[in-house]
Amino acid sequence: MRKKEDKYDFRAFGLKIKEARMKQGLTREQVGAKIEIDPRYLTNIENKGQHPSIQVLYDLVSLLHVSVDEFFLPANNLVKSSRRIQVEKLMDDFTDKELMLMESLAHGIKESKSIKNE
Repeated sequence: MRKKEDKYDFRAFGLKIKEARMKQGLTREQVGAKIEIDPRYLTNIENKGQHPSIQVLYDLVSLLHVSVDEFFLPANNLVKSSRRIQVEKLMDDFTDKELMLMESLAHGIKESKSIKNE
Protein backbone atom coordinates (compact mmCIF):
# COMPACT_ATOMS: atom_id res chain seq x y z
CA MET A 1 0.00 0.00 0.00
CA ARG A 2 1.30 3.41 -0.92
CA LYS A 3 2.07 5.62 2.07
CA LYS A 4 3.53 8.60 0.26
CA GLU A 5 1.32 11.69 0.34
CA ASP A 6 0.07 12.90 -3.04
CA LYS A 7 1.81 16.10 -4.12
CA TYR A 8 -0.44 17.11 -6.98
CA ASP A 9 -3.93 18.50 -6.44
CA PHE A 10 -6.16 17.41 -9.34
CA ARG A 11 -9.07 19.73 -8.48
CA ALA A 12 -8.18 22.33 -11.13
CA PHE A 13 -7.86 19.55 -13.70
CA GLY A 14 -11.24 18.16 -12.66
CA LEU A 15 -12.87 21.56 -13.07
CA LYS A 16 -11.38 21.92 -16.55
CA ILE A 17 -12.67 18.47 -17.50
CA LYS A 18 -16.13 19.38 -16.22
CA GLU A 19 -16.10 22.69 -18.11
CA ALA A 20 -15.01 21.02 -21.37
CA ARG A 21 -17.58 18.23 -20.99
CA MET A 22 -20.39 20.71 -20.40
CA LYS A 23 -19.30 22.93 -23.31
CA GLN A 24 -19.54 19.92 -25.58
CA GLY A 25 -23.00 19.16 -24.22
CA LEU A 26 -22.01 15.75 -22.88
CA THR A 27 -23.37 14.15 -19.73
CA ARG A 28 -21.20 12.20 -17.33
CA GLU A 29 -23.04 9.09 -18.45
CA GLN A 30 -22.14 9.76 -22.10
CA VAL A 31 -18.48 10.39 -21.31
CA GLY A 32 -18.40 7.34 -19.05
CA ALA A 33 -19.82 5.17 -21.83
CA LYS A 34 -17.35 6.52 -24.39
CA ILE A 35 -14.27 5.88 -22.25
CA GLU A 36 -15.68 2.94 -20.31
CA ILE A 37 -15.69 4.35 -16.78
CA ASP A 38 -18.42 4.66 -14.18
CA PRO A 39 -20.05 8.12 -14.20
CA ARG A 40 -19.50 8.29 -10.41
CA TYR A 41 -15.74 8.01 -11.02
CA LEU A 42 -15.98 10.99 -13.39
CA THR A 43 -18.01 12.90 -10.78
CA ASN A 44 -15.23 12.35 -8.24
CA ILE A 45 -12.57 13.48 -10.72
CA GLU A 46 -14.54 16.63 -11.61
CA ASN A 47 -15.75 17.63 -8.16
CA LYS A 48 -13.31 16.17 -5.65
CA GLY A 49 -10.05 16.11 -7.57
CA GLN A 50 -9.78 12.33 -7.45
CA HIS A 51 -6.59 11.17 -9.13
CA PRO A 52 -7.48 9.45 -12.40
CA SER A 53 -5.45 6.55 -13.72
CA ILE A 54 -3.06 7.43 -16.54
CA GLN A 55 -5.36 5.69 -19.04
CA VAL A 56 -8.44 7.58 -17.84
CA LEU A 57 -6.49 10.86 -17.85
CA TYR A 58 -5.43 10.17 -21.45
CA ASP A 59 -8.95 9.18 -22.50
CA LEU A 60 -10.50 12.29 -20.93
CA VAL A 61 -8.06 14.80 -22.42
CA SER A 62 -8.29 13.12 -25.83
CA LEU A 63 -12.08 13.02 -25.87
CA LEU A 64 -12.59 16.53 -24.50
CA HIS A 65 -9.57 18.20 -26.18
CA VAL A 66 -8.09 19.44 -22.91
CA SER A 67 -4.38 20.23 -22.70
CA VAL A 68 -2.66 18.88 -19.60
CA ASP A 69 0.33 21.14 -20.17
CA GLU A 70 -1.20 24.03 -18.26
CA PHE A 71 -1.50 21.75 -15.22
CA PHE A 72 1.83 19.95 -15.35
CA LEU A 73 4.00 22.58 -17.07
CA PRO A 74 2.52 25.90 -15.88
CA ALA A 75 5.72 27.89 -16.41
CA ASN A 76 5.92 27.01 -20.09
CA ASN A 77 4.36 29.95 -21.92
CA LEU A 78 4.82 28.31 -25.31
CA VAL A 79 2.22 25.67 -24.56
CA LYS A 80 -1.31 26.14 -25.83
CA SER A 81 -3.98 26.39 -23.17
CA SER A 82 -7.01 24.12 -23.12
CA ARG A 83 -9.20 27.04 -24.15
CA ARG A 84 -6.98 27.78 -27.18
CA ILE A 85 -7.09 24.12 -28.22
CA GLN A 86 -10.88 24.09 -27.87
CA VAL A 87 -11.22 27.25 -29.98
CA GLU A 88 -8.92 25.78 -32.63
CA LYS A 89 -10.98 22.58 -32.63
CA LEU A 90 -14.14 24.61 -33.20
CA MET A 91 -12.50 26.32 -36.17
CA ASP A 92 -11.47 23.03 -37.82
CA ASP A 93 -14.73 22.97 -39.79
CA PHE A 94 -14.72 26.66 -40.73
CA THR A 95 -14.65 27.72 -44.37
CA ASP A 96 -11.91 30.05 -45.61
CA LYS A 97 -14.38 32.92 -45.44
CA GLU A 98 -15.21 32.12 -41.81
CA LEU A 99 -11.50 31.85 -40.96
CA MET A 100 -10.90 35.27 -42.54
CA LEU A 101 -13.66 36.66 -40.32
CA MET A 102 -12.03 35.12 -37.23
CA GLU A 103 -8.66 36.52 -38.27
CA SER A 104 -10.18 40.01 -38.65
CA LEU A 105 -11.81 39.67 -35.25
CA ALA A 106 -8.49 38.67 -33.67
CA HIS A 107 -6.74 41.65 -35.29
CA GLY A 108 -9.50 43.96 -34.03
CA ILE A 109 -9.16 42.67 -30.47
CA LYS A 110 -5.38 43.03 -30.59
CA GLU A 111 -5.65 46.57 -31.96
CA SER A 112 -8.19 47.62 -29.30
CA LYS A 113 -5.86 46.31 -26.58
CA SER A 114 -2.97 48.38 -27.93
CA ILE A 115 -5.17 51.50 -28.04
CA LYS A 116 -6.17 50.97 -24.38
CA ASN A 117 -2.50 50.69 -23.39
CA GLU A 118 -1.53 54.03 -24.98
